[in-house]
Amino acid sequence: MSHAPTDPHFHEVSERFLANRERTAWHDQSLWFVRTKRDRQAYQTPDWEQLRSHAAAIKAHVVDHLAELTRQFAQQARARGWTVHFAADAAELNRTVHGILATHKVTRVVKSKSMLTEECGLNPYLLERGMEVVDTDLGERIVQLRDEPPSHIVLPAIHIKRGEVGELFHRTMGSPAGETDPVALTGYARADLRKRFIEADAGITGVNFAVAETGSIVVCTNEGNADLGTALQPLHIACMGVEKLVPLLDDVAVFLRLLARSATGQPITTYSTHLSGPDPLRPGHEAHIVILDNGRSGIERDSEHRRTLSCIRCGACLNTCPIYRRSGGFAYGWTIPGPIGAVLAPSMIGTKKAKELPFASTLCGSCTNVCPVKIDLHEQLLSWRARIAADGNVAWHKRLAMRIGALVMSHPGLYALGGWTVRKLWPRLLAFPVGPLKPWTDTRDLPDAPRQSFRGWWKEEGDSHG
Repeated sequence: MSHAPTDPHFHEVSERFLANRERTAWHDQSLWFVRTKRDRQAYQTPDWEQLRSHAAAIKAHVVDHLAELTRQFAQQARARGWTVHFAADAAELNRTVHGILATHKVTRVVKSKSMLTEECGLNPYLLERGMEVVDTDLGERIVQLRDEPPSHIVLPAIHIKRGEVGELFHRTMGSPAGETDPVALTGYARADLRKRFIEADAGITGVNFAVAETGSIVVCTNEGNADLGTALQPLHIACMGVEKLVPLLDDVAVFLRLLARSATGQPITTYSTHLSGPDPLRPGHEAHIVILDNGRSGIERDSEHRRTLSCIRCGACLNTCPIYRRSGGFAYGWTIPGPIGAVLAPSMIGTKKAKELPFASTLCGSCTNVCPVKIDLHEQLLSWRARIAADGNVAWHKRLAMRIGALVMSHPGLYALGGWTVRKLWPRLLAFPVGPLKPWTDTRDLPDAPRQSFRGWWKEEGDSHG
């Protein structure tokens, strides 16, 4: 199964997810629990807002000096023994990684969590060429065994319940039927993965931060799987988007304080591993870095949306978004779901394919409020809506509704008449089994219509006070 970006059909897929009310409620509550943990960590960090501002400034500097910092990083990395490759797009990254593996006659690969390789469809590309690729992050391994893509950029199996994991492990790892204890299930996964670590010929990782000053990379995990995937094999390949750069080693400390707090509500990731090229204690060990563009330079040139390159993939915007929490990650139809996915997708796959995603938002601004690098996500969503409309990718009936709305809102008499009409017809509209309100009333309870308009109430109050 290819997990590369596809044509999103948000409303169709989200409706299927919403059909299971129990799962929808559970998914919503699970993500909100992570959001509340993030809030507790933020409140307990006195300089939280200063950290966010500092991180935003660092990332703005990176975007403004992307070419210069990329050259510096490549130079320093080569000096440390890394072999540095550049890939213009996903196809070139896949060819490059496969070429390195094939040169070393690799047949078995262990891979740590990497949304970038999901973006490129690296796993199916290697599998089609006869290589065994095992995802070693537990959540990633679960969805890999189910032949699914991740549904969340940090919590890839958040849509799956413990009982379903137990059935999966019983079928694939021989765990007892009916086992649902998380500790026991993790034990079976650990035993299975440890054998695969030992047998693997190469390890592939993502990159959380790449330091231009030192030519080193930082990989953050909670399970230590990236450490095993780089320490036991004779070959390590790190795949990174060019936006992962930070100028100085000191800058990493800022992001490490923000990343885990924003992502999972913990003070820091359990393992924050700094890798500086081949291991000098292992003769013959090789380390490669593949730096990917894949549309990022186009985003950098887009003055309206270049700020999205600041994203550190913490997933905080997903955990707070009322739309993502109730629609699930698969509704977005491409690698990165949620608010950040909805603003990246039009840049990466085009406004025609991603035309629904910027509209999958209430514009409540909660995503902006929790973003650790202060990306103005709700403004980005609004901007993409305008651009998608200008490109002619908004359905005619929606354009007509907006024109009618603009007409009504610009004429007080029409606005008052519209309000009176809706107040009178509201109970019938809610009870009507078909029509434009049905998708809303199928999944939520709308409030009762007010007895009178605000203008009517204001007039009454004025009259009563003389």
